[in-house]
Amino acid sequence: MKANPVGWFEIYVQDMPRAVAFYEAMLETKLENLPMSDPEAWPDLEMWTFPMSDCDNPTYGAAGALVKMGGCPSGGNSTLVYFSCEDCAVDAARAAANGGSIFKEKMSIGEHGFIALVFDTEGNMIGLHSMA
Repeated sequence: MKANPVGWFEIYVQDMPRAVAFYEAMLETKLENLPMSDPEAWPDLEMWTFPMSDCDNPTYGAAGALVKMGGCPSGGNSTLVYFSCEDCAVDAARAAANGGSIFKEKMSIGEHGFIALVFDTEGNMIGLHSMA
């Protein structure tokens, strides 16, 4: 197994504009529309990717996208994605200020730093991790 076994993640959403606005505001970043290579085969599929490195110049971490696809509801899943940040309390506050909610405030996980757990605008729980 490679050092970073997760190669991709998807967060399923129902309201793409709302979800894109939430993640861009919380993470202070820009998401990019990922056009489908065969839109006729996937007429109800829409994807917006988080910033990622290219295959020729990989960096630490896993790439991923918000996904809206018929038959794939958001929320209630058993996958938890953790986003790295400078201070997870700051990102958690931005989550709450942009339509999400805080499930667990910043808490210590010992020598591994700190985490906070929040819900996005689509009902998905996500984790935030920082060393400070």
